[in-house]
Amino acid sequence: MADQKLFALIDCNNFYVSCERLFNPKLEGKPVVVLSNNDGCVVSRSSEAKALGVKMGVPLYQINALVKSAGIVTLSSNYALYGDLSNRIMSILSGFSPHQEIYSIDECFLDFTGIPDRLRLAREIKETIKQCAGVPVCVGIGPSKTLAKLANYTAKTVSDCGGVFDFSALTEDERDRIFSTLKAGEVWGIGRKLAQKFEQIGINTVLQLRDSSPELMRKQFSVVIERTVRELRGQSCLDMAEIASARKQIVSSRSFGKNVFELADLEQAVASYMAKAALKLRADRSLAGALEVYIRTNKFAEGSEQYSQTATVTLSHPTDDTMVLMKAANNALRQIYRSGYAYQKAGVSLLDLSNADERQLSLFQTEAVNTRSEKLMKLMDATNSAMGRGTLYLAAEGQNHSWQIKCNFKSPEYTTSWKGLAVARAK
Repeated sequence: MADQKLFALIDCNNFYVSCERLFNPKLEGKPVVVLSNNDGCVVSRSSEAKALGVKMGVPLYQINALVKSAGIVTLSSNYALYGDLSNRIMSILSGFSPHQEIYSIDECFLDFTGIPDRLRLAREIKETIKQCAGVPVCVGIGPSKTLAKLANYTAKTVSDCGGVFDFSALTEDERDRIFSTLKAGEVWGIGRKLAQKFEQIGINTVLQLRDSSPELMRKQFSVVIERTVRELRGQSCLDMAEIASARKQIVSSRSFGKNVFELADLEQAVASYMAKAALKLRADRSLAGALEVYIRTNKFAEGSEQYSQTATVTLSHPTDDTMVLMKAANNALRQIYRSGYAYQKAGVSLLDLSNADERQLSLFQTEAVNTRSEKLMKLMDATNSAMGRGTLYLAAEGQNHSWQIKCNFKSPEYTTSWKGLAVARAK
C-alpha cells in the first residue's frame, strides 16, 4: 500500500519585518511596518503592530497619527534584501525534501510523504532556518495542500505548539474540535466576499465547510470550491507545483536543454521568460512593483565550476508593460552575468503585485502614456492568442528610464551591495 500523501507548508513569520530585524536587532519588540513602493501602503507588520490594530494594505497617511503616538517604526520596502534572503531560505529548504514548490517569496511546500518522524523534521527545519538565515518560520503539515496551509495558520495562532502543527497526527474528534473554532474565511482561497456568501447559506466554520456536499458546492459556486471541500476532508487534489500564487509572486523559469555560455543567449532566455510572466500578470489583472532575475550553473555536475546569483530590481512604478519589465530584467542580468561558466538555468520573478484596477499614476506618468501602453499590450495579447504565441514579440533592448522613487525609510542592501555591508565598531 502506497504511503498517504503528506505536505508541509513552511511560511516565514512577518517576512519583510523579520528580514529588517535580522540586520537591525534594535527593532525587536517594537511595532514595525514595511511599506510598499513609494512608501504608500503597509505590506508587512510585526506582531506588535498588528496588536495596535494596523491593517494590511492600509495607506500610511491614514495611520500617521498612530505611528507618532505609538512609536511605530516605518520602513521602505527593500526587495533586494528580501529577495536575496528568500533565495537563501528556499535553497536551504530544498535540502529537506526531493520535491519543493515555491509558492511565494516567503512560502513553500515540501513533500513529506513517507517521512516517519514528521514533527522532528519540521522542528529541525524551523531551527535550521532560524540558525542559518535568521528568520523565524512556522510549519504546517497535512494530507492535502489546503490542510497544510490551515495547519500553518494554526501553528501561528496556537501558542503552545511551538510553531509546528500536524493535522495528520490528530484523531477525527481532535480535528473536528479545531475546525469548529476556525472561520471558513481562514481556508486557503476563501476570500472575504466568498466567506460572506458562505454565511448566507449557513456555513460559518471550517467544520461546516468540510461537511458540506462537494457536488452541491460545485453547482452553487465552482469546481475550485468543490476541490477545497475535498481537500479539507484529506483528499489530495492538488499535486506539487500545480498552483502558483496569483497575488504575491509570478515565477517563470526553466532549465536549458543544453548549457548556455554567452550573455546574448541568456538575454534571449530571460526576455522569453519575462514575456510569459508579463502575460500571466495581465491575465490576473495585476501590476508588478519589483522583479527578480536569477542564473545558475548545474550544482549536480561534478567537477564543473559553480556560480549562482540573483538580482532584484524595484521599479519606479507598478507596471504590467512587457517592454518595461524586459528592459529592467536584462539590465539586472547584465549586472550578475559572469563569463566562463556553463549556465544550466535562469528565471524571473515578478514581486510586489497589486491590483491593476486600482492603478495610481506617478508624478512622471500621464494618462495618455498609460493608455498607449495598455493598448499595445492588449494588441499583442490578442494577436498572440489568435495567431499563436510569438506572432508578435518584443526585443529586450533599449535603456529603461529609472525615475527616482520615494523610499525615505529604506534600510541598506545588507546582502547584495558592498555599500550596504553592516559595520561593527569597537567602543
